[in-house]
Amino acid sequence: MAEPMSETEAVARLDDLLDRERLALIQGDLSVIATILEEKEALLERLPELDGPARGNLASLQGKALRNQALLDSALRGIRSVANRFATLRRIRKSLETYDEFGQKTAFPASENNQVEKRA
Repeated sequence: MAEPMSETEAVARLDDLLDRERLALIQGDLSVIATILEEKEALLERLPELDGPARGNLASLQGKALRNQALLDSALRGIRSVANRFATLRRIRKSLETYDEFGQKTAFPASENNQVEKRA
C-alpha cells in the first residue's frame, strides 16, 4: 500500500500536476496528458479526508482545474475539427460533386488513376 502523505504534500503535488497539465495542453502534447491523468487519478485516491484549512487549500486549486478543463475542451474541439476536415477531404478525393442549373447535386466518382494528363 502507498505511504500516506500529509495534506500539505498532497495539495502541493496536485498543484504541480495541474501546472504540468496546463503546459502540456498549451504545447499540444497529448501523450503527456494521458500520463498526467493517470497520476492525477492515483493522487486523488491517496488524498486524505480533508477538513478545515486543508479543504480551503483544495478550493484554491479549483481555478486551475477549471482553467485546464477549458483548455482540454478547446483541444478536443480542435481535434474533432481536424478529423472532420480529413473526412471531408477523403470524400472529395473519391468523387466530384457539382450542381446543375436546377440546383440538383450530381456526384461523379473519381477514377482510380489520379494522374494529371500533360499536353504539349
